[in-house]
Amino acid sequence: MLYERWRRTARARPDEIALSEFPSGRRWTFAGLAGAVEKLPAADEPFVFAQGHSAEFIFDVLRAWRDQAVLCPLEIGRTNPALPAPPKPACHLKLTSATTGPARAVVFTAEQLAADAENIVVTMGLRPGWPNLGAISLAHSYGFSNLVLPLLLHGIPLVLVASSLSEMVRRASENLSGLTLAAVPALWRMWHETNGIPAPTRLAISAGAPLPAALERAVFQARGLKIHNFYGSTECGGIAYDTAETPRADGTCVGAPMRNVTLDRHGGCVRVASRAVGQSYWPEAGDALGQGIFQTGDLAEFRDGQVFLRGRLSEQINVAGRKISPAAIEHILAMHSAVRECVVFGLPGDDSDRNEAIAACVVLREQISAAELKQFLLARLPAWQVPRQWRFVDSLAANERGKISRADWRKKLLARK
Repeated sequence: MLYERWRRTARARPDEIALSEFPSGRRWTFAGLAGAVEKLPAADEPFVFAQGHSAEFIFDVLRAWRDQAVLCPLEIGRTNPALPAPPKPACHLKLTSATTGPARAVVFTAEQLAADAENIVVTMGLRPGWPNLGAISLAHSYGFSNLVLPLLLHGIPLVLVASSLSEMVRRASENLSGLTLAAVPALWRMWHETNGIPAPTRLAISAGAPLPAALERAVFQARGLKIHNFYGSTECGGIAYDTAETPRADGTCVGAPMRNVTLDRHGGCVRVASRAVGQSYWPEAGDALGQGIFQTGDLAEFRDGQVFLRGRLSEQINVAGRKISPAAIEHILAMHSAVRECVVFGLPGDDSDRNEAIAACVVLREQISAAELKQFLLARLPAWQVPRQWRFVDSLAANERGKISRADWRKKLLARK
């Protein structure tokens, strides 16, 4: 089904450029790409593992579709997982981001992948005249759904850039009249601070981690470019998208449900229903996923048709029996003009009756004391929600998925004790 969809896409615009690489200069028309794939040797194993950030990744995707093998995209440096092949009609495995324990994946059918691509293209307004500039991982669910599937199933051209550094991204876009740029908040921050956002950018998308409202406003003020916040998950693809043309007032807002996606709350967390939801976890199923439903662990509120995230259920801090999401504290703390970035988490408390103590790591724009930040929070939060431990650091490095790990910072602070 997917390969036939690709062949229809290629036949519809044979002489148009489908895929390009920068700076190698390699490029293929849709017809040329289709012809190159037909010459590839047959996949003689049940799996095709696609890896890397080049045209060969796209070749491997199409080879898997052509030969009806199970495609399993891999992040660069990750070894092939020792997993049994899932039963038909499964055609795709997305590996979870866990780095410990046995390999775990999410199984998808062709229909589910196609449904996710359609939801994204329609909701976001992707168009052939604005090629995707590929600076994010093709193997990650975000990159696969936003870059690879729109190319192969909807004819949205893809320009792969060898590096996400500002100069490389700028040079790769020089001959384009318009482009779509999907990235993570850490990249948007870097490009903004180095004046590296490509001039032809017409559609800007951010996912993988919460997009700070202050960064969104700063880019809009400097460039008149609205960054659209996108919320999704490995298990179900796109969930919600911010279609507004002006910056959000509230950084916890992730927009309205995607086209053809239905949301409700169960246990305070987002529950997703759509044709794009994966079949199951593999090799062991889980209660959170199946029958077109995915139960997330994301605490949320729904208001005026919009989704507001309130943190992860698993990350709640227990202070003397009272629970608070660290994201709620981060949201308020980030409102202070001196705070550039922050991360909040729980540490073992000194008082046995408090269970945990709230800690904050902060990157500053300008000098300010912990006492001043405490007073700022006390004016806006109950006293028990104000961090007791503070660390001022030079940066909060994001991981390869654009997320700042609370667990990593918790370990660093515990190691210093």
